[in-house]
Amino acid sequence: MKVAIIGPGAMGKALAKRLGRAGHEIRLSFSRDEQKLREAAKELGVGFGVPVEVARWADVIALATPWQALQPALDALGDLSGKIIWDNTNAAASDLSTMLVGTTNSGGEEVQNRAPGARVVKCIPAFAELLERDDRRLGGDLVMSYVAGNDAKAKAAVCRLLADLPTQPFDVGDLTASRLIEPMMLLLVQLAYLRGMGPMISFNLVRQDGPING
Repeated sequence: MKVAIIGPGAMGKALAKRLGRAGHEIRLSFSRDEQKLREAAKELGVGFGVPVEVARWADVIALATPWQALQPALDALGDLSGKIIWDNTNAAASDLSTMLVGTTNSGGEEVQNRAPGARVVKCIPAFAELLERDDRRLGGDLVMSYVAGNDAKAKAAVCRLLADLPTQPFDVGDLTASRLIEPMMLLLVQLAYLRGMGPMISFNLVRQDGPING
């Protein structure tokens, strides 16, 4: 697939690295420093471009910006009607203490509201540090990625990308399930970075009668 990764931070670069190695065509975009964007693309062996152009080109647009940069990024991408947006953002406070959006709304739903013609899929996969490792399993198992969205075909496309990271995608329902995914992932971030457990952790579903598949 053609994947535009919006935001060349740690997660954006990890997604570009893994999806590029899996055979997808990748372009990075949206940076305040064009030279750093070019350098990141060269280092990863992927393309780059201005947001509105990569948005038109892409099959899937992966948002990997900080929450505070969401609106500028969407503005830069232009008309997103019909586009699949894979939303990796989380509406967390900058000190990671709490959610800025939640309970009756979510970051995923905010992306949908701000890009009403797009097909938004919510999934925040494993930590970038884990995706950067050669072995991306924990305890011998793939980490599980929780996926929410209103469009079945869009979810299927994102799940194919998740499987290529690789993670184990698990469909948890429509986009309102983002209200549950996002605080769960903030808890994981707090455990990793504020409570000293480190990023080699995940929340995986288990049950008595065997593994759970998405």
